Amino acid sequence: MTTKEIAKLYEKYVLPTYSHLPLALVKGKGVKVWDVHQRKYLDFFSGWGVSNLGHCHPRVVNALKDQARKLLHIPNNYYGLLQARLAREISEASFGGKVFFCNSGAEANEAAIKFARKYGRGERYEIISMLKSFHGRTLATLTLTGQEKYHLGYKPLPSGFRYVPFNDIKAAKEAINEKTIAIILELIQGEGGVNIADEDYIKELRQICSEKDILLIFDEVQTGIGRTGRLFCYQHYEVKPDVMLLAKGLGGGVPIGAIVVKKELADIFSPHSHASTFGGNPLVCKAALAVFKAIKKEKLLKNAVEMGAYLREKLEGLKKKYSFIKEVRGKGLMWAVELSIEGGEIVRACLEKGLLINCTQDKILRIMPPLVIKKKDIDKGLGILDEVLAAS
Repeated sequence: MTTKEIAKLYEKYVLPTYSHLPLALVKGKGVKVWDVHQRKYLDFFSGWGVSNLGHCHPRVVNALKDQARKLLHIPNNYYGLLQARLAREISEASFGGKVFFCNSGAEANEAAIKFARKYGRGERYEIISMLKSFHGRTLATLTLTGQEKYHLGYKPLPSGFRYVPFNDIKAAKEAINEKTIAIILELIQGEGGVNIADEDYIKELRQICSEKDILLIFDEVQTGIGRTGRLFCYQHYEVKPDVMLLAKGLGGGVPIGAIVVKKELADIFSPHSHASTFGGNPLVCKAALAVFKAIKKEKLLKNAVEMGAYLREKLEGLKKKYSFIKEVRGKGLMWAVELSIEGGEIVRACLEKGLLINCTQDKILRIMPPLVIKKKDIDKGLGILDEVLAAS
């Protein structure tokens, strides 16, 4: 089938909840993907960070093949060997917490909202989140998201949520009241424009939360699993959260989410207080274990740091060359190129030349290649971007 034929099937049978670029992908390997016409592209977006290891990483594919022959699903009222092993892997790699598994970042955020409210015992229930944040598309998580455009059409929204500017400690302090139970933030706001939390800001938030018995929740759905050059972004800050949320890159391409809570708080969730039918099934847990193994065995954190520095150098070179590039910012392999012009046409032009990137907040190009990226791929990809920018 052609791209146009597939688009017609979408028009006839699929709810129009997405804006589509004219691309129908059918195959992927590493940093490269192919469309239905066998045209090849460099993927510098990784599906919002889901494909952290690139496409069809051999360890993940082999893990899925192996597990698919054995057992796909078990209910969570039985013990699961692979779920237990994955929980241990996450706990020992982070801050020694306990884990609940679900299917997505939105579900992880939903679980965090419920966990916080249960911790508040009906007396404290308000959660403070950040303007320009993104936490999911369910009714509660889009309310938690501090962007009005996601709220349109869904009011009245649930109560109990307040928003403050990112990196503004004074605003955070002033927003806290007797009903506040948690503060949640992304250490790097992805959809918000790759905005990076200041170190002093995070340390002060930690201190305030500890003093006032408020939960500090880090949404690492996009920044987790090596994206920033550390396994978890909070490890750059020398500050530990009370609750951490994971998804996207955790499964290497299959849907899985997780909420990790400090062991001292684990009993807040008791039997029957929360559940997820498919959460942590054997198939996705086997894939996630393969992700951890690949990161360790292939030294992908080291590669993310080294290639991230190289990518930054190249992007800074483009900034010097083009006056409409206002700023380059990022960490590891999560980068933004902020423009003074619209970025949508640049994304489309890059696609036509074989490079996949993303635009958020209208004027911010988001560049997130897989952790397996090499210098030659960066050179080729940014060569395409350079060509497009020259014609803009």
